Amino acid sequence: MFQDKTKITMLMFLIFIINIIIVTSTDLRPGYYSKTCPQAETTVRDVMRNALKKEPRSVASVMRFQFHDCFVNGCDGSVLLDDTPTMLGEKLALSNINSLRSFEVVDEVKEALEKACPGVVSCADIIIMASRDAVALTGGPDWEVRLGRLDSLTASQDNSSNIMPSPRTNATALITLFQKYNLSVKDLVALSGSHSIGKARCFSIMFRLYNQSGSGKPDPAIDHVFRAELDKLCPRDVDQNKTGNLDATPVIFDNQYFKDLVGGRGFLNSDQTLFTFPQTKGFVSLFSEDQSEFFKAFVEGMLKLGDLQSDKPGEVRKNCRVVNARPAHIMSEDKMKNSDLSV
Repeated sequence: MFQDKTKITMLMFLIFIINIIIVTSTDLRPGYYSKTCPQAETTVRDVMRNALKKEPRSVASVMRFQFHDCFVNGCDGSVLLDDTPTMLGEKLALSNINSLRSFEVVDEVKEALEKACPGVVSCADIIIMASRDAVALTGGPDWEVRLGRLDSLTASQDNSSNIMPSPRTNATALITLFQKYNLSVKDLVALSGSHSIGKARCFSIMFRLYNQSGSGKPDPAIDHVFRAELDKLCPRDVDQNKTGNLDATPVIFDNQYFKDLVGGRGFLNSDQTLFTFPQTKGFVSLFSEDQSEFFKAFVEGMLKLGDLQSDKPGEVRKNCRVVNARPAHIMSEDKMKNSDLSV
């Protein structure tokens, strides 16, 4: 009897070990699910297409997940985890709270994939596919994504708050951040073009309108006509969760974002500063004049961003909001090793 219990325990442990694979051992490649879940990419695109029809802003919101996920300990789906009694997730981090949205779209994608091929497609890969689809479905470029990521077992609110830039950030700080991930100045400017679609809150620009750099005055880089529009959209007493368009064509992925920056009509400080700093200004001008160059550079940047990986253990979550349930004896061992698994 004792031997039978031991065998069962060992079997459960081996199953657990098989499912928890070190992410860096995984080679990302196109067509990763061609045999195990051949309908994976079409399923993701179908859900994203329906989301676009229901609420155009939602696909732009989903695209943001790739940035907020990959910069924080690699592309591991950690941004999707809900808080638990023992873990503060990343959703309430300073850069994410009241900003990241449309998590339910990822839930819909995951539900559809679990019906089609249970336990196969990771949430981290869903983010990568959905981000690509958000761009392609709104008129931007389409590309072949590299897949094969695993989902994290934990998340870090502190890491997210410390890493992700604020809307007040200037180009110098952004360049420094991107360089840490081996992303070039060109990558920075091209990836900032993700703001070609979507909206942002008044909260993010109040200082630009009324107290830029503590001056008590508006940002002089804002075009005066555009500033009047922003003053009307975001007066001093506004509900700061009210939103404005990130560029003049917020539901179309194009190079209008860069044209707006050249004209002093960038919504966020972190956007407009790309045209006022000499290191980035040339790329803004190039992309404003040549949409094909922007599309090409954007795809290259998204692929490089998607290649950022964690070196922590991972799994394929059944629910993107929570880690998979594990046997009690293994959970107790995990608690003892919690410091090793934290990110």
